[in-house]
Parts: sequence; structure tokens; C-alpha cells
Amino acid sequence: MHPIKRAVEYKGSLEFTRSELVGILAFSLRLMDVKAAKELIENSLKSGLLEEREGKLVVNENLLEAEQESEDLFNEMVGYIASSLGWEREEVLEGIRSMKERYGDLDEKVLAYLFGMDKGVDMSRFREKLEL
Repeated sequence: MHPIKRAVEYKGSLEFTRSELVGILAFSLRLMDVKAAKELIENSLKSGLLEEREGKLVVNENLLEAEQESEDLFNEMVGYIASSLGWEREEVLEGIRSMKERYGDLDEKVLAYLFGMDKGVDMSRFREKLEL
């Protein structure tokens, strides 16, 4: 589940102050450290997932749902690759991270697809789901 979605569920609201959101992500939910929480907020502001209004951060629900669907597909792909290869999920994620270093900042779903193909896994079931 996306960390901001978890924070929304925790608080029960779509509005946060910046320090409140950092506190929820880092201390209440213990999902990441303070630095990672601040980076997530900045990246979410750039992508439009969060909007700043009158000193408050407001979550864009439509983008959050789209992000959640994207994350679900990625997790499904990682699970499929891991079971096909007999690997642990963390091993697959490590392989995807190494591909990211090699090929640059591609979408993580595309990297997972390429990683599976590289390892000889039949990834045809995901071809239609990817937005290329």
C-alpha cells in the first residue's frame, strides 16, 4: 500500500501539515525515516499526488487511486517472478534495483517486466496491463 494512502487511513483525512505527515510516516506508522518521508513529500508534490493549499498538504484522491493500482500491478509482477524462479521477493526487488541502476529512471513496472524477461520468465500475462 502506498505510504500516503496509509497516512490518510491513519488520520482519516486528506489534509495534513507538512510536519504532521512526516510524523505520521516516520513515527506513528514507522514506514520510513524522516529524510525519506520528506523526500516522498517533495516527490509527491512534484508529481501532483499532493497539492499545497494555504499551508496544508492536500492529497489528490484520483492520483492516489491510480498510484495504488500501479503499485498493485508491480507487486503482482514481483510475486509472479519470485514464484516462477523460486526466489524470495527481496531477491527479485534487488535484481530490479540493479536494473534501475543500469538502465536509468524507467518506470518500476517496466523494469520488473524486463527483469522477468531477462530471467526467462513468461511475462506475457502482464503485457496488456502495462501502459507503454
